[in-house]
Amino acid sequence: MTKYNGDEPRDKNGLTEAEFLAQYHAGDYVRPSVAADMVIFTVMDTAKENYRKLTEKKLCLLLIQRGGHPFLGSWALPGGFIRPNETAMDAARRELKEETGLAHVYLEQLYTFSEPDRDPRTWVMSCSHMALVDSTKLSLHAGDDADDALWFELSCRLLNEHTDDHPDKAVKSRRILLELSHGEIELSCVIEEKCIRSLYDSVREYRIVENHGLAFDHGKIIFYALERLRAQLETEDLALHLMPEEFTLTQLQQVYEVIWDRPLLKAAFRRKVASLVTETDSYTQNEGHRPSRLYRRKSSADLAGWTPHPPADAK
Repeated sequence: MTKYNGDEPRDKNGLTEAEFLAQYHAGDYVRPSVAADMVIFTVMDTAKENYRKLTEKKLCLLLIQRGGHPFLGSWALPGGFIRPNETAMDAARRELKEETGLAHVYLEQLYTFSEPDRDPRTWVMSCSHMALVDSTKLSLHAGDDADDALWFELSCRLLNEHTDDHPDKAVKSRRILLELSHGEIELSCVIEEKCIRSLYDSVREYRIVENHGLAFDHGKIIFYALERLRAQLETEDLALHLMPEEFTLTQLQQVYEVIWDRPLLKAAFRRKVASLVTETDSYTQNEGHRPSRLYRRKSSADLAGWTPHPPADAK
């Protein structure tokens, strides 16, 4: 940077910032398109076979069937290209509203997937987001570029894992099977995750080994979102964003269990969530068993001083 006679700074070519911008051509550099893709989770009740038994829960996510190329007929995460006048979060909120009719729900940015070959059309980066919604408030709307929009039940199963030690690093590998189903529609994807740790850094890499029915690299995005949700449930109150306004503690525990895919001890769980909920004067009705007290989420003001303490069996 050089100054001449007290004037504004000039670069090594003698240009002021205004002069530099006047001759700058963005087209001189290759630029990717950027999309906002949405992993929208909800928890739904399964079909009830016996009214005297508790209704079981299932973790679901929204997929749309592509109505055009590429991946015509395959199932994909809802999303779209970010417009010039909006941020990535603006685009995510717009897509969420268009697909579900919901506006004020939990939404966070996850990760940017930027592999140059992830989209056969051109270089498209995906700025992925995760949303958590209450299934009782949903109304689906397939977009103009989609043939259908459906909620798929999601399951995730570890196939194998191993660790390789090298002189300068350790590599831990896992293969995970994602399965998504809606009626007779069954989709699956095998993801390989590698965690490479050295003295200086730690890197996670994801690779699709097998794919049946999912578009693009959306299997990787779904797995990344599920891992984020599971990890954040350890210390945050995200599960409450999946609940209706009033719920029982058993229903809330079912939501934790279906996300973590393991049973929890009732007493430990209730100690964990005691600071997150407040009881009401209402009870369940017409459930076929003894009425249970209903709870609701504490207000933001009540949670301001909350410090999470996950129970030992939640590890």
